[in-house]
Amino acid sequence: MLSFLLVPLYTSPDVLSSPAEYGKVSVIFSYFVLFNVILAYGMETAFFRFFNKEDDKNAVVGTSTISLILSSLGFFVIALIFQNQIANYINIDVKYINLVIWILLLDALVIIPFAWLRANQKPMRYAIIKIINVIINIGLNLFFLLALKDLTQKGGFFNSIYKPNFEVSYIFIANLIASAFTLILMFSFYVKLNYKFSKTLWKQMMHYAVPVLIAGIAFSINETFDRILLKELLPANVADTEIGMYSACYKLALFMTLFATAYRLGIEPYFFSHAKTKNPQKNYANILEFFVAFGSIILLTVVVFAHVLKPYIIRSEAYWEAMWIVPIILLANFCLGIYHNLSVWYKITDRTRFGAYISVIGALITLIINFIFIEDYGYGASAIATLIAYAVMMLFSFYFGRKYYPIPYNLKKIGLYLMISIVFSFLSFYQYPEDYVIGIVMLIVFLGLVIMLEKNQLKQAIKRSNRQN
Repeated sequence: MLSFLLVPLYTSPDVLSSPAEYGKVSVIFSYFVLFNVILAYGMETAFFRFFNKEDDKNAVVGTSTISLILSSLGFFVIALIFQNQIANYINIDVKYINLVIWILLLDALVIIPFAWLRANQKPMRYAIIKIINVIINIGLNLFFLLALKDLTQKGGFFNSIYKPNFEVSYIFIANLIASAFTLILMFSFYVKLNYKFSKTLWKQMMHYAVPVLIAGIAFSINETFDRILLKELLPANVADTEIGMYSACYKLALFMTLFATAYRLGIEPYFFSHAKTKNPQKNYANILEFFVAFGSIILLTVVVFAHVLKPYIIRSEAYWEAMWIVPIILLANFCLGIYHNLSVWYKITDRTRFGAYISVIGALITLIINFIFIEDYGYGASAIATLIAYAVMMLFSFYFGRKYYPIPYNLKKIGLYLMISIVFSFLSFYQYPEDYVIGIVMLIVFLGLVIMLEKNQLKQAIKRSNRQN
């Protein structure tokens, strides 16, 4: 959400002067994704698994927390010592590297506290703290990038903190302050924590977590490494501009990513907590069906109104050349969301190595397509690679899931939703662009189909909700 909400600010020509400047920011955030995964090293998922599995929950919380504290501090010290070498190797200014190191440390230290909130079903506190982080980050971005320059005319204090051509640094300073404040809000977790460490339990958790780490690294390659490859493989005079246009238009797919991420955050603890209930497979099947139904609606809605949304989200026309990738990236993220729902089988059966295998296959597809085609097709190759990688991962997870943990998915209904929403989306965007009569008619037809097919399920869900209330 944060990265999405800041796109209108960053793509304004009054803030970042060109797509090339935004491209530089996007490359740094790509490294953020990779190192966030490395610093978490699958411990969050291991925490959920063992928190629901072990009787001594204090040992699970203490062991995972101490492990992440020590590893994060170790990374922090080593990264600070070698920050100049890191900056030279990845061709990023060392002043940005220094800020990134601090942000990564602060973000790593709240991984288990946030996981603890989710595992203990405290969504309100979780949401409030996350929203506060977003508000602080956005507020500071607005202050540094818009208000500060005007305030310098008054002189005094504001003149002392304002630096011209410092916009990229201000972006990461805002992020750093927001991350620090988030850790402060979660600090009570560390005060109340029973610092109980079990070496035996840690080994078991790491055995479970390492495949998740491999899968996470592969996921980060699929999700953001294409920006790094664009930087390396395209001519220097066009690389940052291409990355900027690609990254900005990619953000329109955040509607799907937000939905899939929120869904996963809520459902993942449910998968583990209901694994031992009677016939959980039926519930898992219903969950995927609802996900595909709502995801299909989001896909078609965003595609139909993409050209209406673009001037509000991507403020400069200099970025719009890359708009043609939007349906492709939306569909790619939809496939990824389906994959996360399908992944329940290897998580609750402790076969996380399959998650690693599947993600590595996806990463290899991403790397191969990008390496072969970027020089000729630029960011277009990256968009197609993302879609193919996530689609293949989805299909592999479904195939192996049927073998090791059969779930009675309603394939006819799921397939129908996917086929119609994809066909309507591509017709609306490529065949009838900005023809809102045709687009809205297709959207209404699809909504009617979903309501007709899901009305019984919706009635049952409402009845259950009323009984609980």
